[in-house]
Amino acid sequence: MLTRLSLLCGLLLAVLTFHTQAQPCPDKSAYQALQQQLESWDDSYHRLGISQVSDAVYDASRTRFEQWQSCFKELPVDNPLLTAGGPVTHPVVQTGLAKLADDKAVKDWLKGRQDLWIQPKVDGVAVTLVYRQGRLQQVISRGDGVQGQNWERSARSISAIPQQLPQPVDIVLQGELYWRLPGHIQAVAGSINARSTVAGLMARQHLSAEQGQGIGLFVWDWPEGQGTQAERLHLLGTLGFADSLTYSQSIEHFEQAKLWREKWHTTALPFASDGVVLRQSQRPLAQRWQAKPPNWAAAWKYPHAQAVAQVRKVTFNIGRTGRITPMLELTPVRVDDRTIKRISAGSLQRWQSQDIRPGDQVAISLAGLTIPRLDGVVIRASERIEVLPPDPNNFHTLSCWQATPGCESQFMARLNWLSSKKGLALPFVGPGTWNSLIQTGRVTRLLDWLTLDAAQLANIDGLGELRIARLLNSLQESRQQPFERWVKAIGLPPSGDAPLGQSWQALVARDEQAWQVHPGIGAQRAAQLREFLHDPNVLALSEQLRAAGIAGFD
Repeated sequence: MLTRLSLLCGLLLAVLTFHTQAQPCPDKSAYQALQQQLESWDDSYHRLGISQVSDAVYDASRTRFEQWQSCFKELPVDNPLLTAGGPVTHPVVQTGLAKLADDKAVKDWLKGRQDLWIQPKVDGVAVTLVYRQGRLQQVISRGDGVQGQNWERSARSISAIPQQLPQPVDIVLQGELYWRLPGHIQAVAGSINARSTVAGLMARQHLSAEQGQGIGLFVWDWPEGQGTQAERLHLLGTLGFADSLTYSQSIEHFEQAKLWREKWHTTALPFASDGVVLRQSQRPLAQRWQAKPPNWAAAWKYPHAQAVAQVRKVTFNIGRTGRITPMLELTPVRVDDRTIKRISAGSLQRWQSQDIRPGDQVAISLAGLTIPRLDGVVIRASERIEVLPPDPNNFHTLSCWQATPGCESQFMARLNWLSSKKGLALPFVGPGTWNSLIQTGRVTRLLDWLTLDAAQLANIDGLGELRIARLLNSLQESRQQPFERWVKAIGLPPSGDAPLGQSWQALVARDEQAWQVHPGIGAQRAAQLREFLHDPNVLALSEQLRAAGIAGFD
């Protein structure tokens, strides 16, 4: 099993892992930048025991790079274990695992095989244990699969590694050192850098007793073991390696494999796991194993909870109140079971501080398993394309009441608010409707729609007779909405539970002291309310409503 360390990078956050969609070929410079970054991370992890990024971001970046390799077959193949070797030779090489991309790949792999088993793919660091006459003789890091580091000194502090077996056997075992996480549910918590934690500890010369207690051992193979997988697991159990037996299940077909994979992903285990491992009982003699993925075992990983995506374009949304939100247009990427093409960069200040430009690669995840979230920049493009944001001084709660150049986004946000449930709750009226009316010049001011008729709506693409009838009926019914809803629909700042009365004139006459007698309205909010009600654009809207006969504005 491949191992690699990774902690949080300053720019990145916390949790995640995932299936990435096939990506279009990038520029060679982007490919080479990612390759150089991976080489730096790999060297730091394997040679120094220091992680520069989270496990999830590394896995996401590695997956993306492997997809891109087919675009540049003329370039040398990347070797993540280039600097991972050590002075100690494994008695049996560690093979690593090929990854099965999807259900079809799993079904193809299972086809025609017999005596199959499934285990959790424990997310830790791989290790070889050598016992002679039942006594622990060697503990070797995976390294490059052929040679690794001598971890015997640190292993003496790990209670999960028996120093003496109950039987005087000569045996070589391969397994995973993992960070103990009682009650851990992978689908909820992710791997939380458990792999990095163990790798960082094993890179030290000494472990405290407490640190040693925190590390567990899952033996996933006995390379020279004879008999069937069931027999090998039984003997491992008698030697004290209980996890091997507890977390190995015999399967016959794909549905069983899928069931166990889902179960282990969504129920509590004592360790982090990033997928499952499929094994067939029969395999070649250990002397024939090579330091490359074998054909008798394969990994079926869980959907990633974090991904790395390339920024195609930076745009800016301006909301109803004038708030500017940078938006990143991304090359499509899968996070869990969702395809993400666009994500918010948060506030204008955050985007500026992170200096995200087209060509940059960013880490994204799902907040609460549903909402795409920007975690940070992973790799910056060498070419820094200039991006000019809107001037925040031009946009505020009283700007953009008309569809003038530069005001498109905020004006549309005002219309969407007006027709939303928090406004007039207009049925059959949404962003698409407003866009059509703006593009055809039927609506250029916030309340132009009040005077629309069937003739004005005719010949607008996408509006047939039925839709026109529904739209006109919806717009006409809005006239019956109560005064309070109309005031909120045109954008009155939040006023809590303060009564708004039934008269626009009385509302305009209310001074700041009168507003502040109501709970939740302080001096600042009172000033905002008064400023809104006396703004010339708002007063013009009240005149339109008066002329339209809306109750309370006469």
